[in-house]
Amino acid sequence: MYTEVEIPEGVEVVKEVHDLVVRGKLGELRRTFLHPHINVEVKDDKVVFSSDRDTRKEKRVMNTFAAHLRNMMKGVTKGYVYKLKIVFTHFPISVKKQGNLLLIENLFGEKKPRKAKILEGVEVEIEGDEITVKGIDKEKVAQTAANIEQATRRPGYDKRVFQDGIYIFQKDEKVLV
Repeated sequence: MYTEVEIPEGVEVVKEVHDLVVRGKLGELRRTFLHPHINVEVKDDKVVFSSDRDTRKEKRVMNTFAAHLRNMMKGVTKGYVYKLKIVFTHFPISVKKQGNLLLIENLFGEKKPRKAKILEGVEVEIEGDEITVKGIDKEKVAQTAANIEQATRRPGYDKRVFQDGIYIFQKDEKVLV
């Protein structure tokens, strides 16, 4: 049983022990693909994930590995972009970038700023009431966007009434609202 992933033009995939290194025009990503029953080989313009066992578990792991590799190849060629919207009704929210933190000030009139962590390798741009999160690693870009959204949550309060916050409205060219 095996799964093949085509390597697109302008992308280079190199196997180093248990890691696959994917290089493209936007940068380089490295990830460990290690499983006791799955072999990873780079052949010509394909990456082949194979297994000597024909069970559903191995098939799932191979397909997961293939999906991770496709995400890496897309990241080094096109990159990933998440867009968030700053929403407020009464207290105007101000957002500032400070090192690897995003400071959210005056949320619900709070005096202490809330902080959201920006992961390494991710760019955050603030333009008016929109925040753009960019990067080549899908997981880091998505986690940074989630950190920003989670920092403005107010648990225990009705979301229909307390709508202030920062919300993801576009994930990688897919508009959510």
